[in-house]
Amino acid sequence: MRCQVFAAGFRPAFLAAGLAAFVLVPIWAAVYVYGVTLPCPWPPTLWHAHEMVFGFIGAAMAGFLLTAVPNWTGQRGVAGAPLAALFAAWLGARVAVATASWWPAGVVAALDLTFFPLLAWLLAPSLLKTGNRNWRLLLVLGALTICDAVFHFELLRGDAAAAMRAILVAIDLVLVLVTVIGGRIVPAFTAGALRGEGVAMRTFPGVGPAAIVAMAAVAVVDAIDPGGRVAAVTAGAAALVQAIRLAQWRSGRTLSKPLVWVLHLGYAWIPLGLALKCAALLGGYAVAAFWVHALTVGALATMILGVITRAALGHSGRALEPDPRTVIAYVLLLLAGLVRVFGFAFLPLAYPIVILIAAFLWTCAFALFLWVYVPILLSPRADGRPG
Repeated sequence: MRCQVFAAGFRPAFLAAGLAAFVLVPIWAAVYVYGVTLPCPWPPTLWHAHEMVFGFIGAAMAGFLLTAVPNWTGQRGVAGAPLAALFAAWLGARVAVATASWWPAGVVAALDLTFFPLLAWLLAPSLLKTGNRNWRLLLVLGALTICDAVFHFELLRGDAAAAMRAILVAIDLVLVLVTVIGGRIVPAFTAGALRGEGVAMRTFPGVGPAAIVAMAAVAVVDAIDPGGRVAAVTAGAAALVQAIRLAQWRSGRTLSKPLVWVLHLGYAWIPLGLALKCAALLGGYAVAAFWVHALTVGALATMILGVITRAALGHSGRALEPDPRTVIAYVLLLLAGLVRVFGFAFLPLAYPIVILIAAFLWTCAFALFLWVYVPILLSPRADGRPG
């Protein structure tokens, strides 16, 4: 059977995201807990943060955009050699960063800064030719490239705090993207799943745009003064707006529909993470100390797992019925997020042990994803159609 990995954008992207998640977190746990060293001169925390954002999340974003843009525009999707070149660039960046001690810093930066511009270049013709409103997503890719460039520049200057600020802003930008796209797909998929049950979706006028503006404000403030009182108040306001938005979507009625409730769960981590950020910055509360992981392990990773499992089924011509192993993966990822965010405050365990437990749960979740979805991503569509 012919391998179909470069027949459609979601295939190599979701495979890359799953493999990155499965590999990067255990490596980080080994580095942090056991002192394992990598041939990378970066501070280990910066390596971990950079690779989770620009490696794992970057691959998942690419898969979503490569799949969504053809649907939005009616244009042919990226496939074949251009798609292979894109993910060769992604893989080359991961190898270059992991072995950064072996190469000049400029070479590592150049390789790492290739992926998002190449992705934008592949997507731009369809978006611009059709005048599709989603062309603004190209600006997000540009902004993420700038964040990555600032990260490398600050590393060269030896300013670890400024480099981490660039990562934080990149996380904020991805959250803006989740707010925009999630605000479309979560209620749409929910309405579809509840069709025929007599459940009407409520819409509060202006809440959606307010949520997007609030998240953009969080990104702007974090770029200027990420640890100040203004950042705390901005996060608190954004948490309130996001919570009101989520309340429209009838989350409680989706509990029998895993492909839907996982998206509600992922989105729910956004107001929770922002509220924890506000509490941490205003009062220094220990329970809120790991708010970044509420927004990353909780919101971003859960939304990613929910979207890629659903999209892989739908775009491979399969029924939107998750394998039980997929549902277990959702639960394991939820537990990983809860342990990572709240474990140190509530479990009678040393912090390194909390890291190991969270990493184990995370790795098991993505091992299950790979077990179920690698065959799907490598094989032809079940309905015989191309792609």
